[in-house]
Amino acid sequence: MKPTQNTPKRAILLVRISDDKAEDARGVGRQEADGRALADRLGWTIAEVITENDTSAFKRRKVMLPDGSTALRTVRPGFRNALDKLSSGARDGLIADDLDRVARDPRDLEDLIDVVEQRHIPAIATTGSMRLDNDAGITMARVMVAIANKSSRDTRRRVARKHQELAEEGKPGGGGFRGYGFTRNGMEVIPAEAKVIRWMAERILDPVEPWALNRIAADLERRGVPSATGAKWSGRSVRSIVTKPSVAGLRAHKGEVVGPAVWSAILERDVWEAVCATLAGRAGSTDLTLKRWLTGALWCPLCRHSLTGWQGNHGPRYWCATPLGGCGKIAIKADRAEAEVATRVLDLLTKPNILQRLTAIATTSVTEDVRRELAEDEAQLKQLAGMWARKELTFAEYREARAIIEDRVKESRTLVQSSAPRVLRSLLAGDVRKGWERLTPAGKREVVLTLLPDGYEVGPHDRSRGNAFDPRRLTPRAALAA
Repeated sequence: MKPTQNTPKRAILLVRISDDKAEDARGVGRQEADGRALADRLGWTIAEVITENDTSAFKRRKVMLPDGSTALRTVRPGFRNALDKLSSGARDGLIADDLDRVARDPRDLEDLIDVVEQRHIPAIATTGSMRLDNDAGITMARVMVAIANKSSRDTRRRVARKHQELAEEGKPGGGGFRGYGFTRNGMEVIPAEAKVIRWMAERILDPVEPWALNRIAADLERRGVPSATGAKWSGRSVRSIVTKPSVAGLRAHKGEVVGPAVWSAILERDVWEAVCATLAGRAGSTDLTLKRWLTGALWCPLCRHSLTGWQGNHGPRYWCATPLGGCGKIAIKADRAEAEVATRVLDLLTKPNILQRLTAIATTSVTEDVRRELAEDEAQLKQLAGMWARKELTFAEYREARAIIEDRVKESRTLVQSSAPRVLRSLLAGDVRKGWERLTPAGKREVVLTLLPDGYEVGPHDRSRGNAFDPRRLTPRAALAA
């Protein structure tokens, strides 16, 4: 092709690859070389290369739209950056290796077509698969993207079915990082790492002095014990390892245990379940991040994000934290907000209808029949696993029976482990005000969310009032039923 009269002088070269497993960017490197060669033939000047390495043009995620609603969209900052620059006139042309490097989602293609037609800019691919300069080219691009999208959907369906089949057979799924304690294929135990995992479990379940996860991580760092990836140990990484079903010889799929795995267990099933229960109990009753007990009960009216306890320059506050996805525009002093909510809670508890309602909730206890049934179902699950291991049942029979029993177990555990009645019984046993002072931060939040499940909305600060605390900023998000 020969240079045209409107030859771009500030063109974008867009390169993308979905999966850079080697992490060497060679795929996009080859695309860049081909794109520059085409630009030289056409007489275009490449002003910028926008790289989307290890970025899918098909997978969609749930995102929040400008109007506050949510929708499924491809997340491609590089592509959107290219559209913005083409739309503003900062760039005057687009080159890519192939149409499917630009778009595999029809919505993305339509956005590009809008920009091309509005700004009258050329957009081509080195393979010739993308020429959006006439109706025929645009129609062909739409057809090809629809076909590419269908191909991606077919691949996703086949891969998902294969992973389901592997899970049902108890085999590893492959891919991803190596799980700590196992070889990369996930089927052989590494003795040295298995010993570390058993040591972690012992420390967590120590009846005299159970260790915190951060203490375990610090000790591993001090002793120079390497992690699977070489990264620094943390409480989160320790929790992730000891709570994975794989260490108990179980196969999980989409977050659910589907049956025994083909590899050997590192922790006995009972030990693993005790570890999981212990850590879940810690998270529910002594959550160290819950020093600010209104975390999760205060909400931003601007972006609908939850406010989080935060240490600011002027002391502790609740903030719509930008590092956690908030807008950063709403904050309120922590001590004053907590004092105000505590006053409102205690005022509510003096109202007869509220007190009667809470007493009814608090006195609703789990019967001994439910507890007995839970114990029987848990024992039956263990017996069922033994029968499958001895080949007294087919896997299909085992899976069907386990699903039925697990549904009963989940329902029973929900009743047995419900925390709100336990907190309310403690609060209403005697003097309510004294009971409130005795509550842990987690307990206070539980009471607040029992009274007002939707919490409070925190309005913007009226700067005309100076720095004075205004309790009117706290508005219940839903009125308490009378």
